[in-house]
Amino acid sequence: MDKAQETILEIDLKTLKQNFTFLKSKTTANTKFLAVVKAFAYGSDAVEIAKYLQDLDVDYFAVAYSYEGVALRDAGVTKPILVLHPQPVNFDTIIKRCLEPSMYSKRILETFIACAEKHKQTNYPVHIKFNTGLNRIGFSEHDIQTVLSCLKTTKSIKVRSLFSHLAASEDLNEREFTLNQIESFKNIAKTFNTGLGYKTFLHMCNTSGILNYPEAHFDMVRSGIGLYGFGNDAKYKKDLKPIANLKSIISQIHHLKKGDSLGYNRGYIAKQDTTTATIPIGHADGIKRQYGKGKGFITIHNQKAPILGNVCMDMIMVDVTNINCKEGDEVIIFNAHNTAEDLAETVQSISYELITAISQRIKRVFNR
Repeated sequence: MDKAQETILEIDLKTLKQNFTFLKSKTTANTKFLAVVKAFAYGSDAVEIAKYLQDLDVDYFAVAYSYEGVALRDAGVTKPILVLHPQPVNFDTIIKRCLEPSMYSKRILETFIACAEKHKQTNYPVHIKFNTGLNRIGFSEHDIQTVLSCLKTTKSIKVRSLFSHLAASEDLNEREFTLNQIESFKNIAKTFNTGLGYKTFLHMCNTSGILNYPEAHFDMVRSGIGLYGFGNDAKYKKDLKPIANLKSIISQIHHLKKGDSLGYNRGYIAKQDTTTATIPIGHADGIKRQYGKGKGFITIHNQKAPILGNVCMDMIMVDVTNINCKEGDEVIIFNAHNTAEDLAETVQSISYELITAISQRIKRVFNR
């Protein structure tokens, strides 16, 4: 692509395809694949990502909230969309837009049944979420009979799948815990499907589950972070490549004398003569304040430039004393070589937090 002339997020759809192909290769031909596109497809662009993956024959999509699913429907996405964390206020919209909600508590299940009956639905598809150890949302194993009793009172909904979520699939030191989760889910599914009287399909694996626990692929796997290029393990860096490059430019160069201050609250005091570059990106764009004061860095001409002083709302200032650069030159905040994971680690964070924080005001540019 051309050199950046402003702050942009380049999204490489060809790399997305490569990541999808690699992850899909880890499953059997009969295993369905669900692409997680919540949070603007992990900070990229949910509409463009979903439309592209739909053409690659992804079987399902998942979003966190109903309005994310509505945006996909408005853009022409026709594949099934699982809403992972629906709220009753949105149940009418979910039905009108043919979204498939997760049922994770008795309150949610009973309220959705009432809504489906109000809309005169028959066999409306829902997904039953069971908690097997993440302890976030979901029914417990002790709730099986309660759920079955609710389902037997109505023909308005039909269970399409049972699912759960692994808590530590990326950490092989927690293998025993993960295997216990998998066994618990198997037992839940056996009891539930027997009581239900028909077979649902099962899914449990996230990206690290796909890679580390093939015995738990069941009928479908779910991938979010892997599609966007992160495998939670260094050994997968050759197979999973980040799809997004966050780039900007040098707006202005300053020459500080020893003792001069920089930025709000005089967050940096020059201990020696220092050359700085101002970059048009800040905490309103997702580069949070914790990256300031020398912790975070960007890359200019393949050299690291530490972020100096406090991150501003729309700007950061970096040390370019030993970098041969000029105003207008391109800078890299993160890409496939200096990754979001690398930058996030400088503040004891993770790639997920950094990439999902990238503001929607940053221009997206797609490489097809």
